[in-house]
Amino acid sequence: MPNKFAIITGASTGIGFELATLAAKDGYDILVVADEPLIDAAAADFKQFGTQVSSVEADLSTIDGVDRLLAAAEGRPIDLLCANAGKGLGRAFLDQDVADWRRVVDTNITGTLYLLQKVLRQMTERHQGKVLVTGSIAGFIPGSFQAVYNGTKAFVDSFTDALRDELKDHEGITLTTLMPGPVETEFFDRADMMDTEVGTSDSKSDPAKVAQDGWHALMAGKHSIVSGWKNKLQVAAAHILPPEVTAHQHRNMAEPGTAKKKLHPAPSLRA
Repeated sequence: MPNKFAIITGASTGIGFELATLAAKDGYDILVVADEPLIDAAAADFKQFGTQVSSVEADLSTIDGVDRLLAAAEGRPIDLLCANAGKGLGRAFLDQDVADWRRVVDTNITGTLYLLQKVLRQMTERHQGKVLVTGSIAGFIPGSFQAVYNGTKAFVDSFTDALRDELKDHEGITLTTLMPGPVETEFFDRADMMDTEVGTSDSKSDPAKVAQDGWHALMAGKHSIVSGWKNKLQVAAAHILPPEVTAHQHRNMAEPGTAKKKLHPAPSLRA
């Protein structure tokens, strides 16, 4: 009997790399994808677990990129999808280039939705399949100086809740949303946020732990998982505090220059 088959997006580093590792360890043949050549080196690492591993470099912000990924599956039934690919973008919205914020929207929303629709249509025909989508607790918080990213994650968190309800009439299909907080990955460097408090914080989550939380929730068929007790508290607070308060709190950790303020605090006015 052939191994089950999994696709993991955004698998070259971070949470996606750890999810691919867990899938290979669990006996899945895997197809991994990212928008950088590093994905081939990552694929070589996954082969140590003895399952079939293939990789593809594709831009999942485009329809053509998603089609290229699906073509690489060569018609094989997809038993598991980890839709983890995502883009971040820091700094004030008015200072961002249109091409940059569109890439975030198209990766986090358009490409993700197209991939989910194509894969879930296959899964519902077979009455079998598991899907993990990486959302974020950022979706609960107005993201001052990270507004487009947080807005896309609010969409993803809400969309997966709605889609899960639509899928409840399809037996054998589970959809799990993984919602981490800040994670120690290349995300903040790539989002141009290394001069911010959150970008330089040493309290970010371990991507291996986040992936493990998501994997356990996926295998258990849970609806969603907020990874980390501190993040659970932050989500709870976001449902209570008014948005102007949470937006200001986000400003304090995401505004450019906050890292410098953290390293060089203003002198005390006390005698």
